[in-house]
Amino acid sequence: MLTLDFPGSRKLIDAIDAAVAHDCTRAVTDSLRNSLCNLIRGKEVKLPDCVFETAEGRYARRELYRSDEHGYCVVAMTWGPGQGTPIHDHCGMWCVEGVWSGALEVVQYERLADEDGNYRFQPVGSIQAGPGSAGSLIPPHEYHTIRNPSDDAVAVSLHIYSGQMTHCAIFQPLGHNQYQRTDRQLGLDPVH
Repeated sequence: MLTLDFPGSRKLIDAIDAAVAHDCTRAVTDSLRNSLCNLIRGKEVKLPDCVFETAEGRYARRELYRSDEHGYCVVAMTWGPGQGTPIHDHCGMWCVEGVWSGALEVVQYERLADEDGNYRFQPVGSIQAGPGSAGSLIPPHEYHTIRNPSDDAVAVSLHIYSGQMTHCAIFQPLGHNQYQRTDRQLGLDPVH
């Protein structure tokens, strides 16, 4: 079990533990979304200072907690100005993502029928999410991009995954609405 001690960490973990006790995925993610919004807006939880530090040329991922009992993990992501992801999935795991500070643009995609061995996607919704907002992804509706639209501000988000997120599929554009799938190993940045 990975546990970090920061102000309000116990309150955060207790809220997640209560949410994952629900018996269906939709109830779990609904409860988590509501709890995460309340915790961010309530300002009782203070994330470690390091989660506000960017990484050069990419977004940063820092695991703050992993539950041996329930299997979920909590990862803080730091997005420098303009940093984002390609279309990706969560390898079949549900996730709840909350914006801690700054703003993020999240675009959800629907997977269409494959063509010539390549993947096809259609954007089905885009949101600009600010501090205290949260959303959820439940497979098979898990394809999305995340981007910090700011030219000068850092954004921080908190992600709660149903399991340890060590890899995902990313989809690189080939043109003509076709994408090539690649498996990406996901690293973690140090927490200090």
